[in-house]
Amino acid sequence: MSNPSNRPVRPLCLITGASAGIGAAIAREYASLGWDLALVARREEPMVELATELKTRFKTTSHIFVSDLFDVDATKDLMARIHKKGLQIDGLVNNAGYGHPGVFTASPWEDHAKYLQLMLTAPCEMTRAVLPDMQARGFGRIINVASLAGHMPGSRGHTLYAAIKSFLIKFSESLNAENDGTDVHISALCPGFTYSEFHDVNGTREGVSQLPDAMWMSAEDCAAQAVEAVERNRAVFIPGSVNKGLAILNRILPAAVSQKLMAKNSEKIRKQ
Repeated sequence: MSNPSNRPVRPLCLITGASAGIGAAIAREYASLGWDLALVARREEPMVELATELKTRFKTTSHIFVSDLFDVDATKDLMARIHKKGLQIDGLVNNAGYGHPGVFTASPWEDHAKYLQLMLTAPCEMTRAVLPDMQARGFGRIINVASLAGHMPGSRGHTLYAAIKSFLIKFSESLNAENDGTDVHISALCPGFTYSEFHDVNGTREGVSQLPDAMWMSAEDCAAQAVEAVERNRAVFIPGSVNKGLAILNRILPAAVSQKLMAKNSEKIRKQ
């Protein structure tokens, strides 16, 4: 059971990729629960608009940090700015990310290196930066935004995406086990298709728009379920009954069958 005495009166949650989509939706969810926020993204204007909205609706204090997490020194610089402001990080949502289109050899290594920095190294580094203090205080919440793709076979195109999301799932499972019995909760969120600008950015909007409505979830529903899941200390959480069913089906089917199905449907969901 969680020990509520360890929870600050107004905890502070640091959210990367907070300018839109799931990140902004999780910010709204935590604001509605009485948390203050540290919003991190490359685009300042959307964060300012979000902070103004949350101040009006929930009296939330939002600290805005413009940061480019492609930069190898970004996490170190961000933490220095946070410490300079005297902020205590009680929650962390590693949400910043995108899908890099094309097959592996279609892009130079420099592009892949930047992708790995943002999608894999930054979440690990960010977690390492805040977790010891959470453990020392006896309270913390960390959500690593993975994906249903991390439970499925690799697809043609977007080669690193599922691999990275699989890593984040296992990473979160290990951290959850290492903090078992404490009020420091770590969860991997594994959404499926979610209404956001994600598919516009990676160029797959036309293809995924042909999918049935039942396969889609709003960012708001995803965020509400994610916050509830980490509060319940779910090491891995897949929101939505359809997404859960797909993950179960993938475990049941022979690997060769799952791989053939993914190969057949890759062009619908991944830009080649």
